[in-house]
Amino acid sequence: MADMAFTVDDRVDITDVVCPVTFVKTKIALEELEDGQILQVHMNSGEPILNVPRSVKDEGHKILKISENEDGTYELYVRKVGD
Repeated sequence: MADMAFTVDDRVDITDVVCPVTFVKTKIALEELEDGQILQVHMNSGEPILNVPRSVKDEGHKILKISENEDGTYELYVRKVGD
């Protein structure tokens, strides 16, 4: 399968916070984007990788990709869908 190609419009690093602040920071970053723009979220394993993608999807946004980094952190790519 070919790697998805897209342009990241903004990034947020939530590795320094714990749930539920992880989702709050992600949600605020998404609110600052225009519809259709893409947010890259850098997060830890554990609760963040379990909860943030689910919460983002529940808000109606589209998960484009989740990838694991060599250091055990993750990158989540989200396309903002209209309010």
